[in-house]
Amino acid sequence: MSAAKLLLVEDDPALSELLEYRFQNEGYAVRSTGDGDEALVLAAEEVPDLIILDWMIEGTSGIEVCRRLRRDKETAHVPIIMLTAREAEDDRVRGLETGADDYLTKPFSPRELLARVAAVMRRIRPALAGETIEVGDLRLDPVAHKVQRRGRALQLGPTEYRLLKFFMESPGRVFSRGQLLDGVWGTGSDIELRTVDVHIRRLRKAITVEGAKDPIRTVRSAGYALEAV
Repeated sequence: MSAAKLLLVEDDPALSELLEYRFQNEGYAVRSTGDGDEALVLAAEEVPDLIILDWMIEGTSGIEVCRRLRRDKETAHVPIIMLTAREAEDDRVRGLETGADDYLTKPFSPRELLARVAAVMRRIRPALAGETIEVGDLRLDPVAHKVQRRGRALQLGPTEYRLLKFFMESPGRVFSRGQLLDGVWGTGSDIELRTVDVHIRRLRKAITVEGAKDPIRTVRSAGYALEAV
């Protein structure tokens, strides 16, 4: 199983080096920069699984980097933990409203940040840790490669399995067809967008259980989302 990819954006060299060392020791694949503009380039080159983002950095500010990441369909779903020396409540609220998933005020314990990151990863992408994912009455075991609904084993094709796993890692989040193509088939795929609709139909059929609601929600002009039902 591949390591979780972490992008660290911190312009304090000593702190950045310390955090990079600690996270690498925990098994994360870390890329780091102290510059907001470079952070946006790195995130576009290889979409990370999580971003640790300092508010006060060189170039584009952390809050603006967060805003742009949320506007970009490729990185809109990536969890972001913001770091800042700002302690005012309105600054914390502003960071969260911009799209940050969590917030840590300096000075902080590296152990606390490690715990925060682990908690976010368990919530957003539990399969990275090999943990069973549960959304409503659906249960996916990424180690055994098995899916159950209401205790019944489901038979899914390889593509439908990857599609369901991708959805279950971010329940409730709406993904466009383009995002689903990149996330399930890969960014270099030449698959047509309409192919996504075909596999969505197959997935719906595969997870249908008598008496249970359809957990896949179609959002007109936007895409699809998996809901807990």
